[in-house]
Amino acid sequence: MSELRISGLRKSFDGHRVLHDIDLAVERGTLLALLGPSGSGKTTLLRVLCGFERADAGTIEIDGKRVAGDSLHLPAERRRIGYVPQEGALFPHLSVADNIVFGLPRGQRRARHRVEELLKLVGLPADYARRAPQQLSGGQQQRVALARALAPSPSLVLLDEPFSSLDAALRTETREAVAKALAATGATAVLVTHDQAEALSLGHEVAVLWNGKLIQTASPQRLYRRPATRELATFVGDAVLLPGIAGHGTATCALGTLKLLAPVPDGRVDVMLRPEQIRILAEDEASSRDSVSFEALVTELRFNGPDARVTLQTRGASPALIRSSVPGHRAPRIGELCRLTVDGEVLAYGAGSS
Repeated sequence: MSELRISGLRKSFDGHRVLHDIDLAVERGTLLALLGPSGSGKTTLLRVLCGFERADAGTIEIDGKRVAGDSLHLPAERRRIGYVPQEGALFPHLSVADNIVFGLPRGQRRARHRVEELLKLVGLPADYARRAPQQLSGGQQQRVALARALAPSPSLVLLDEPFSSLDAALRTETREAVAKALAATGATAVLVTHDQAEALSLGHEVAVLWNGKLIQTASPQRLYRRPATRELATFVGDAVLLPGIAGHGTATCALGTLKLLAPVPDGRVDVMLRPEQIRILAEDEASSRDSVSFEALVTELRFNGPDARVTLQTRGASPALIRSSVPGHRAPRIGELCRLTVDGEVLAYGAGSS
């Protein structure tokens, strides 16, 4: 049985539909990343799951128990959900220990039930229990917020963009700590985010919400390699889209005839490949007769240290601007003439696809 099952969920505000017939199942022990751009309905879906908002239609089941549907609306405190908001929202007048046990029965609060265990679980020393939230970094506060959410042993943990206010280094460290803590408890969790890298690196599954509709749910690898639409391809990572002609399992475009990952009807298509698939050949590779390659001129270069993003213009009858991602130490110079080859299979979207 799924830990979380949503069926036909709808929600409107002032006559404006925000959620359109959402169907979603999250298996026990899974971390699902709910990904979407701002305004896609992610926070509304989270609030409906928590019980902060009443659904207009549809059903929600948590651990086999229906909490919303028809005339049923179970209040938030009866849903056994752990909630981690964006800013942690710790009580400044309470110690870390008192924050962690805040939602527990009175006897467990007095006994500081599982405080040391939960601090260890989220990667914090036991002596942090006596500290005030103001004495902690932003990342440490988010870990305490997770410990508080886990304290009542909830059926489901919901995290609402919990890393968005942290700087890059702290965000990575806190992400890893949170992921380890959730895995250690076997918790089922839904992480709301608009950060593609965060969703792909943390989620066992990724569900994409777009204009209030759930358009694709897949493993991170499948979502990245086989996005359902052109728009999703450009939202989840960087994408190179080239006009082409599909036929017999291949597509011909400015980069030659390429094998397709999935079949599409023969005819005009947009060919999608990732910048890291466009490889700039080393001098010895470019001179090899076995290598199928194409000439291109480097027009722009963005050096990022470990890697570099290169914009090139292909030569030939139908020149095209493309982007390649290369290791930083292999970055070419602007104005350099290079030879390119394509690694792996590509995706194509036909005229009828969105």
